[in-house]
Amino acid sequence: MTVQLNVSAPFTARVVLLDLDGTLIDTAPDLAGAANHALRKLRRQPAGMPVIRGFIGNGVRELMRRALSIQQEPSEAELDAAMVDFSRYYGEHLLDHSQIYPGVSDTLKALQAQGRELVCITNKAKAFTEPLLKRLELYDFFGLVLSGDSLPKKKPDPLQLLHAAAHFHQPVGDCLLVGDSCNDTQAARAASMPVACVTYGYHGDEPVHTLNPDAVLDNMSELLDILA
Repeated sequence: MTVQLNVSAPFTARVVLLDLDGTLIDTAPDLAGAANHALRKLRRQPAGMPVIRGFIGNGVRELMRRALSIQQEPSEAELDAAMVDFSRYYGEHLLDHSQIYPGVSDTLKALQAQGRELVCITNKAKAFTEPLLKRLELYDFFGLVLSGDSLPKKKPDPLQLLHAAAHFHQPVGDCLLVGDSCNDTQAARAASMPVACVTYGYHGDEPVHTLNPDAVLDNMSELLDILA
């Protein structure tokens, strides 16, 4: 069931911006595999999946920093070394276990058929974002892909959102961000853009409703129900 918050009418959303990790694709298993590979290389104890899930959303360097900090705050040299191991391993194991969430592919097809512009907006580096989207046959749905290193700032800063709206010559009020975490809601509020959140993503221990999005979706297909 779709739960709508603070809205009185469907969203026009000529541009739909979609987060990647935890919204389109469940990437946590392979991110955890890469993080734990790097931890073992540095003779650190591996971290459990629930712990790693809680670290996702601010880019892989911050994920790795937080994973190392479980036992001891890393030096920048240690973090640099860990990132070399993480990046090499993750690049080779992007799709060992990661999967598209139910309803995503059909929803993207429907949105495209409606003539809406689609943007993938993520804090994940381009080196991982584009191969992941291409290998899962999602890349061609998007008229614009903004990775964590595409612009000088990333979520929760509003720059990516404002850039996407300007790219398609649309006011932010005619856009909609779909995400799963406080990074998404904070960026949307800063940009004055409506935001919907999925319940199945990476938002830590807090229920997604506590982020106060404009709409809450249990399945990506429900997005179609809240669009004009």
